Amino acid sequence: MTKIDRTPTKADFAHVTEWVFDLDNTLYPHHVNLFAQIDQNMTAYVSALLQMERDEARKLQKQYYLDHGTTLQGLMIHHGVDPNDFLEKAHAIDYSSLTAQPELGAAIKALPGRKFIFTNGSVKHAEMTAGALGILEHFDDIFDIVAAEFVPKPAQVTYDKFMALKRVETGKAAMFEDLPRNLVVPKTLGMQTVLLVPNNLEETIVEWWEQTSGDEDHIDFVTDDLAAFLARVVVD
Repeated sequence: MTKIDRTPTKADFAHVTEWVFDLDNTLYPHHVNLFAQIDQNMTAYVSALLQMERDEARKLQKQYYLDHGTTLQGLMIHHGVDPNDFLEKAHAIDYSSLTAQPELGAAIKALPGRKFIFTNGSVKHAEMTAGALGILEHFDDIFDIVAAEFVPKPAQVTYDKFMALKRVETGKAAMFEDLPRNLVVPKTLGMQTVLLVPNNLEETIVEWWEQTSGDEDHIDFVTDDLAAFLARVVVD
């Protein structure tokens, strides 16, 4: 019986000294919709690369995402694109929709042990995003798609590479993600798993692969408020 719950106790996380966070739609709320800019840039990239109409390019973009974990991986496999060029153009966005989150920063700072950002995006994008949120200084390191050799989550090899490189003891780790499928491997590795969901599903457009039925065995906790969740689990 899974313990899907939005009110964890400190005891549930008393053993955790390795805190691993996804970036987009995890460290900031889904409704900010920052990723929509990246999504549009990726569609434009596919359209220009393959000389497709926008609707056709978007359909292919999403198919690659579903088949390969990221649009980039699909483009590399099928069209041999330069991943660095793609990342630079995909992440050419306006970060002004993000504002400093002092409560989140204080909650992350108070967590015992090490804190990591583990993203399918780039280090630059992670630094810009976390910097705009005012939380970058609280993280020990960032593991991005380049470090993963462009093999994205949820691939097992990418988690293994992250854990080995950063010497993460999975039995003392917790993973925070907004995509249910990206928590399957962390759970099998013995990590506590936390799913971030929009705080108003009725007003937020959520793709079907972002949704959860609420009874997945690989999800320990669900929350729509990361700062409040972290504040509840900090061990005094």
